Amino acid sequence: MAEERYYLCIDFKSFFASVECAERGLDPMTTNLVVADPSRGRGAICLAVSPSMKALGVRNRCRIYEIPDHIDYITALPRMKKYIEYSANIYGIYLKYISKDDIHVYSIDEAFLDITPYLKLYKLTPKALAKKIIKDIQQTTKIPATAGIGTNLYLAKVALDICAKHSPDFTGYLDEEEYKKTLWNHQPITDFWHVGPGIARRLAKYGIFDMEGVAKFDEATLYKEFGVNAEFLIDHAWGREPCTIAQIKAYKSKNNSISTGQILFEDYGFDDALLVLKEMVELKCLDLVSQHLVTDSLFLYIGYSKDVHKATGGSVKMSETTNSFKLILPYFIDLYNKTTSRNHPIRQISIGFANVVDERYESFNLFTDLEAQKKEKAVQDAIIAIKNKYGKNAILKGMNLEEKATTRKRNTLIGGHNSE
Repeated sequence: MAEERYYLCIDFKSFFASVECAERGLDPMTTNLVVADPSRGRGAICLAVSPSMKALGVRNRCRIYEIPDHIDYITALPRMKKYIEYSANIYGIYLKYISKDDIHVYSIDEAFLDITPYLKLYKLTPKALAKKIIKDIQQTTKIPATAGIGTNLYLAKVALDICAKHSPDFTGYLDEEEYKKTLWNHQPITDFWHVGPGIARRLAKYGIFDMEGVAKFDEATLYKEFGVNAEFLIDHAWGREPCTIAQIKAYKSKNNSISTGQILFEDYGFDDALLVLKEMVELKCLDLVSQHLVTDSLFLYIGYSKDVHKATGGSVKMSETTNSFKLILPYFIDLYNKTTSRNHPIRQISIGFANVVDERYESFNLFTDLEAQKKEKAVQDAIIAIKNKYGKNAILKGMNLEEKATTRKRNTLIGGHNSE
């Protein structure tokens, strides 16, 4: 009989806000604090609000103007480097107890830990080990944490999201039987991992509003509605999840792509947005070069202000397999000119490369100037070396100095927010 496994899913309470409280020597459970950039106006999104703000009914990811006027609070500017530093330090705490091979970092403030091999080593129950780790995190970093404990990854996540966050000791436990006993009739169904509003609406068509309804519904109908994704939905309805951390770490994607996108700070016209597109293409080409990768396919997405126009864009297959900015840019410009509205304000630009492979597979067409390619490659390598040594803004092109250019500003950001 296979050994029963136990997993932890650990999450930090309002992580960004808790870090800002810790940096100020304040208790996030009693301090009203929001992480936001007021310079972006009262419509700026709050990246995090402290637990005490949540207790007052202020929701995470709200806009500044949505915070009731009678609430006094501290505003902290986002400092992404600081949050990454705290996250790395907490990962170091995990390593005191668990091997890196048994840790799957899910996000900057959440991780899964397979604690099965360590229970005998520490002579602790799953709950005792969970409490020991989150206590260490609290004492070392002053960041409050919660832990879900489950007999598979799904149950650990659900135990965190639904049980632990409302538990006095900030831990929750689920096995398959406990899950069916306590959560089968839990609503709303969107509280469950991987069940979003879209899936909930499609289930509601069949009168399904909880996991028991999914579990007992006709499987053939679910497969007709959701395709292969019905398998995940049915398994999760029964509390099953066969995937392990070892399998996640061993996974290798058959197809690779890289992409980037930005939401512009204001409405952009056709020509100004084209300038930003050129900047983005250059940076992603440098990423390809630095990672020794090449591509033969690209895609573009243009979003318009306040939904005044349906999003446009498309994809193109190139005749070369390359990382050359000079070869790739004309394809983007042509696609942009053919698909983008010239009469509507643009607010979002996303680009990407598909079929990304090792540079050993680089190839050109009969008309490519190979000597020019060699010179460009040398320039790209030099630019990368300078940026790595002196910073992203150490070397810029003339287009980066244009009024509507965004690269200089974005080079000071992490994830679109202030880095420090």
